This record gives sequence, structure tokens and C-alpha cells, in this order.
Amino acid sequence: MAERMVHLKVRRQDGPTRPDTGRWEEFKVPLLPQMNVISALQQVQLNPVTVEGKRVPPVVWDCSCLEEICGACTMLVNGRVRQACSALVEQIAPNGEVITLERMTKFPLVRDLIVDRERIFDDLKKVRAWVEMDGTHALGPGPRESPEQQQERYALSRCMACGCCLEACPQYNDSTSFVGAAVINQVRYFNMHPTGAMQANGRLDTIMGAGGITDCGKAQNCVQVCPKEIPLLDSLSSMARATTKRLLLGWLLK
Repeated sequence: MAERMVHLKVRRQDGPTRPDTGRWEEFKVPLLPQMNVISALQQVQLNPVTVEGKRVPPVVWDCSCLEEICGACTMLVNGRVRQACSALVEQIAPNGEVITLERMTKFPLVRDLIVDRERIFDDLKKVRAWVEMDGTHALGPGPRESPEQQQERYALSRCMACGCCLEACPQYNDSTSFVGAAVINQVRYFNMHPTGAMQANGRLDTIMGAGGITDCGKAQNCVQVCPKEIPLLDSLSSMARATTKRLLLGWLLK
């Protein structure tokens, strides 16, 4: 029986300032048990020879945890944004179909399949997506949460800033300042935290400004591609209500 092969078609570019090097390269590697896209790329890395027999520089991509936690390996697999570590070859190409790999388009290119996701983290800083703890160590235990509250917030906490929702969002691009569903979801998450709620109004004020909640076009693409099945539409709706209330009644709280 002939050895089954995995056929990869990879969009490559040597760097952000080298658009002239943009090209497609194809590789075939042996199919391994439970193989995912990352495993296939690792096989290419071991022997970077194209289907034409040309030896080329190894394909460059980003990954860390290999278990859909770090969010680093996001790319377009057969045109759909997803995590490469959870993209199993036998599921996406059961009959040996070509697997097309491309970088995300909404972030600056670094090289090949790697992009710079710094914008996500800069936007998380803007909304202060953390719990202020300085000076609280001597105040004793924090407020208690019910199991129901913990369960609701846990679903929101699963965001790994992978960028899938942002890649799929038509409002998120380099011509807008829209922060996207991932960041707005984190505003909701930290505003629900018993201690984080002390900065809730500041976070709401931030997403009431340019690039905030009003820039959402409600395309709903984000929830379709989220690998963690986070209720992003609920978060967007919740924050829309909260910012409207803040706009209309915020003067009462000053």
C-alpha cells in the first residue's frame, strides 16, 4: 500500500518589506497518526523540499502550547481562520486534498505565516484589562463569588487573544481603530469581577470613544470563528447596554 501523503500549499513572503518575494510553495510529507497542521509544518521543516524538488528555506510559523491555549498559531487554513494546532489533517483533508495555509491579513506580516499581533495587546492596555491589586494585600479576603457568577465569567475568561474574531470582522482593519470583539469581551469580563468592577466606569468610558462599541457592525462573524466558543455576541450586547446606560445616567454617578 502506498504511503499516504499530506499536500500543503503555503503562501510565503520573506518579510514585510519584501513584497516581491510573495509566492506559493507546495510540499508533500508523510501522514502521521493524529497529525495536525503544526505537525505537518514540522515535517516540512525537517526537509524543506518542494514538490518540484527544489530545496528552500524552512517555512516560518508561530506556535507555543500546541493545545489551543496560547493563541499563537492562528492562520488561514483552507481560507478559514483557525488555530493550526487543532486543525487535524484527516478532518480537513480526509481524501488527501491540498491544504492551503496563509497568514492572517489583519495584522502586519513578519514572515511567511507569522504576523505581529501587538495591536490586540495595545488595545487590552487601553481598556485596562486587568484587576488592580496594588495596596489591597492588607485588606483581607476579597468579595466572594457565587458558583453561578464564576461559571458565567469562566466562559469569558477563555479568550487567548488569538485574533480569529478580529480576522473575521469586516470592521477590523488597518484603516479603523475598532478594538474588536475580543477586547470588548474582556471589558465585560473584568467589569464583572468583584474587584475589577471598581474600574468599570473607566473601561466603559474607553469603549464609548473612538474605536469602541459603536464601531461594531454586528456582522456576527466573530462568534462563528471563535475557537473557544466564547459568547461574543452576548458580550457585545451587554457592553452596548452598559455604555448606553453610562451615557444617559453617568452624570448621576459623578
